[in-house]
Amino acid sequence: MLKGVLEGCVLEIISHEEIYGYEITRRLNALGFSDVVDGTVYTILVRLEKNKLVEITKKPSDMGPPRKFFALNDAGHKELQKFWQKWEFVSSKINELKEGK
Repeated sequence: MLKGVLEGCVLEIISHEEIYGYEITRRLNALGFSDVVDGTVYTILVRLEKNKLVEITKKPSDMGPPRKFFALNDAGHKELQKFWQKWEFVSSKINELKEGK
């Protein structure tokens, strides 16, 4: 049931600004997803790229090779919208269960 929640969170983070993988992991950790590691985020980013949901720009880095920056394209924004619709549905049903309805 919670499949795709982390992917939805990554999409939401990317929707706000062009961002690179390590920074996405840092933001997730700061939100309380302390078990999320770079490898997990990069797997999601590869999937988003494969599904053509993001645009990628390589930019120079002071600390080694160029970084891949990710930004949502139109398909990515639509996917994010679908995620939030599903989330609202699941969330409302869980609340109904909790309230004994």
